[in-house]
Amino acid sequence: MIDIFYLCLVSSTIMKYTFFLIVLMGICISCREQMEQKEQTPIRFFSDDSFWNTPIGENPEIDPRSDYWISLLEEDASEQNFGLNLYQYTIPIYEVDSTTPLVKIDQFSRFSNTGSSQSQEFKEMGVPLPESFLPSPGTDAHLAIIDRDRKIVWDMFYVQKKDDGSWESATGMVYPLDGPGTFKLDQFDVKDNESIHKYGPGRAAGVPIIAGLILYDEVVSGKVEHVIAAGCRFVGYKEFVYPPATWTDGNFPNGIPEGSVIQLDPDLDLSQFDLLPGEKAIAIALQEYGASFVDFTRGNCFYGEGLWHKEGKSWKGVVRTWHEEGSIRSIPLKHYRFLKVEDPVYKGDTIKEYFQKDHREYEARTGNKVW
Repeated sequence: MIDIFYLCLVSSTIMKYTFFLIVLMGICISCREQMEQKEQTPIRFFSDDSFWNTPIGENPEIDPRSDYWISLLEEDASEQNFGLNLYQYTIPIYEVDSTTPLVKIDQFSRFSNTGSSQSQEFKEMGVPLPESFLPSPGTDAHLAIIDRDRKIVWDMFYVQKKDDGSWESATGMVYPLDGPGTFKLDQFDVKDNESIHKYGPGRAAGVPIIAGLILYDEVVSGKVEHVIAAGCRFVGYKEFVYPPATWTDGNFPNGIPEGSVIQLDPDLDLSQFDLLPGEKAIAIALQEYGASFVDFTRGNCFYGEGLWHKEGKSWKGVVRTWHEEGSIRSIPLKHYRFLKVEDPVYKGDTIKEYFQKDHREYEARTGNKVW
């Protein structure tokens, strides 16, 4: 009887421990799978119903000015189709967490004629600066910092290091990483002929600087599932589209409004073009989501994130820029179209003197007067 009781007790104990081990192993496997999935699955910015994450859908209405705007893009002095902007005048994204100390970024006003400023929340909250970082090469010197756990973004324009080792920026904004990805139209008390930089945003169109960026992780995954940020030379004078834009620095009368959406023909057979797998993923996004114009650029471009600070990641061999054969630039502009602009807003800021060179080049190429 004792032996039978003892055997039953041991058997029961073994079963309990076996059950415990099975449960523990299940939890560990589940945690590991979740971690691997988190590492492998790119997390696009903003909410699923954001302007930036909404596909175009079938049979969209085309703007009556579409052909004219395409002709403007074709007149760009670079004589190029759309290219990918990856190495300067784009946005590096630094990732931090709650352990990164907050520091004050001093205010720097570069634009004596229009002014620039950090938002009040940006000033009061402070910025979690990584130990070492570099803003984008080029005079714009953009920089973005994200905390995925707390779902916060800090973005800045014209960031530079001072002689004493501290940092300053011309603008500064703080906003939710899982929010709408657009600022409210009445969020800034900006007046006609003022710059939106005076109120915090780092893009002249008054959009978050990370909005629409082509991210390395999503490109190598083969899926880019959002509207892409675009720039061009012929930005419409005092005309923009909300959402996503809340302002414009457009300089060209009847030009392409900031915030407008251009789409690559969804029926276009992409196999006829010289596209690497990552470039094809971008082209498919241009067919399904399109691109929205967010800034003035000398050349037709789509913005990809700056990778100069991310060890082990490089655009080399993944996608190609303007200066390399093939890529997105191999797709002629005639295969694009502009979606109908709904309820454009007719105000904004421009410094005509700044764009005189561009206007003279256009007039010389076409024989048409700008003003």
